[in-house]
Amino acid sequence: MVYQFSFEAILSNWELLAKGAALTVMLTAIGSIVGIAMGTVGAVSRAWSLPVLSPFFTVYIECIRNTPFLVQLYFIFFGLPALGVKLNGSEASILAMIINLGAYSSEIIRAGVVSIPKGLLEAAESLAMNRWQALRYVILRPAFKNVWPALCSQIIIVMLGSSVCSQVATQELTYAANLIQTRTFRAFEIYFASTLMYLALAVMVRKCLQLIGVYFIEGRRA
Repeated sequence: MVYQFSFEAILSNWELLAKGAALTVMLTAIGSIVGIAMGTVGAVSRAWSLPVLSPFFTVYIECIRNTPFLVQLYFIFFGLPALGVKLNGSEASILAMIINLGAYSSEIIRAGVVSIPKGLLEAAESLAMNRWQALRYVILRPAFKNVWPALCSQIIIVMLGSSVCSQVATQELTYAANLIQTRTFRAFEIYFASTLMYLALAVMVRKCLQLIGVYFIEGRRA
């Protein structure tokens, strides 16, 4: 039996795929911004061994990095309601992505912080800067510059991992592909198209992150 290819199912449902892709980008954007902010706090806390915060982030990072993202998502969506915390699929997905990226980015950013020569911190202190002023004006930018490629790769990994959010009825790209497939039974065409869309999203997001690195991390125009 020769398989007859037909991409009509994609053309007739392109709006659903587009909405799914847009939600995937939105989840990634929110998860990245808040997750990296959380990771920065964790990185500084561990690099400087801050009381209370450093032990907390140590336990948090170990727990997240040694458990599957899907289990973390299920715990938030199915487990937290037992404690009275009820979230819809999108809210649970965003929270899971923030928590996951926060743990991984914390270790990446910490590597950048500890790579900064101590002489820079001493020079900042000689200019009457306190530790937090030195962190803001002297340490963070070169630290992010050193680890930005690794951080970009981790963001892409989290974006691609968001496909499992379809398991809690988050209507992102994989959810849309699954829905169209159940309606049309054109599995090859639908998942081939969704694969190309994920590839395009990954390239687009990476390019955007590279531009952010050029303009805001390195501070140059091109």
